[in-house]
Amino acid sequence: MKSIIHQPRRSFLRQLGTAAFAAPFVTSGLRAASPNEAVRHASFGAAGMAGADWNAITGHKSVKFVAVAEVDLARAEAAKKKFPELKVYQDWREMLDKEHKNLDCVNVSTPDHMHAPMGMSAMQLGLHVYGQKPLTHDVYESRRLTEVAREKKLVTQMGIQVHSSYEYRVAVQLVQSGVVGKIKEVHTWSSKKWGDPAPRPDKNDPVPENLKWDLWLGVVSERPFIGGGYYHPGNWRKRLDFGTGTFGDMGCHIYDPVFKALGVTAPLTVRSEGPKPNAHNWANDAIVHYVFPGTPFTDGKTVKVVWYDGSQRPPADIVALLGKVKQPEQGSIFIGTKGVMVLPHVGKPILLPEENYQGFALPKLEPVNHWHSFVEAVRGKGKTSANFDYAGPLTETILLGGIASRFPQTTLEWDAKALAFKNVKAANQFVRRTYRKGWEVKGLS
Repeated sequence: MKSIIHQPRRSFLRQLGTAAFAAPFVTSGLRAASPNEAVRHASFGAAGMAGADWNAITGHKSVKFVAVAEVDLARAEAAKKKFPELKVYQDWREMLDKEHKNLDCVNVSTPDHMHAPMGMSAMQLGLHVYGQKPLTHDVYESRRLTEVAREKKLVTQMGIQVHSSYEYRVAVQLVQSGVVGKIKEVHTWSSKKWGDPAPRPDKNDPVPENLKWDLWLGVVSERPFIGGGYYHPGNWRKRLDFGTGTFGDMGCHIYDPVFKALGVTAPLTVRSEGPKPNAHNWANDAIVHYVFPGTPFTDGKTVKVVWYDGSQRPPADIVALLGKVKQPEQGSIFIGTKGVMVLPHVGKPILLPEENYQGFALPKLEPVNHWHSFVEAVRGKGKTSANFDYAGPLTETILLGGIASRFPQTTLEWDAKALAFKNVKAANQFVRRTYRKGWEVKGLS
């Protein structure tokens, strides 16, 4: 098969969308692998979180690590050393083009702006996807990945590994079993500061020899490379076009047990009372108020959930409910009709007031490996707990907070079915981005 990526002015990604419905090989990936067969795996990204993901996934005895795509070849050295036969590509499109017939699944563990293009392209080829959090950079992308995964009956899992931890699973069980009563409101926070109030430096630095800068930019518009770690390898989280700030990073973890325990989906409204991002970077010190429809686990017709990050924390009257318990650097406070549950990130839940829960023993749960659950599901054994049907709506909700931060002190009314804000039309431009010419993706562009 001729390599599509070398055809001039033709989009590999657009052609993928057509090929995925026409080529006979695609349907083979839509069913789970036989339990007796090796699961053939590839990674988008080689180091950092990608390294953690492929290390955990390949720790399963049934996995064969076939290929990795890494725009910075220096970051692929550890993977190549551990797996000498591993095929390394700088262009992820070339990896899919040449290796898709030899694969069953992939992990997408790159900067946020490329999660959707890579994940969608893999799914179009019938590959099962383990996608890092946040599932995507934009709300529309999350909706589309969720829909396509469902349509194709693919095994999916978002990389919120704490979702499978004992601490978060038992917290969900405590709330849903009514230990602290019906939940009236939740306050949740992170001390991290993935924002930058400074303007973007006006400079154009030499691109490192091992890095393909155009491939790193991917679907985002061209711009000069800035050295000193401004974008690559880690500070992209602070940049509007590439990351999703503190909330996008940590919200997918810390909001997860709240989202799961309360059984909420899309919010009715979202309101930011924190600072506005500048032209290029996310802000720190967010305060984001959500109002969700009530559920069987909440008290009243609606329930309020508030997020804080950076230096912001819940107000004094909420913190006072902790009594002598020290407030965690990251975590949540569930306020119920019978009591309060404090859930550190990541720690065992604490039930308050202490005198009301003397002698209460936390339930015992069987251990779960988040990555291996994905592998087992690909093998046709069991299911994942953070598949895109769950992770997609969770990510959409988190990303709405980022949009709200652009319109501070304004209550945005959200129509989840229409994927649009009802009262502030200017906010809708941030629901879906336009990809750079030549980087269009079937199903997303």
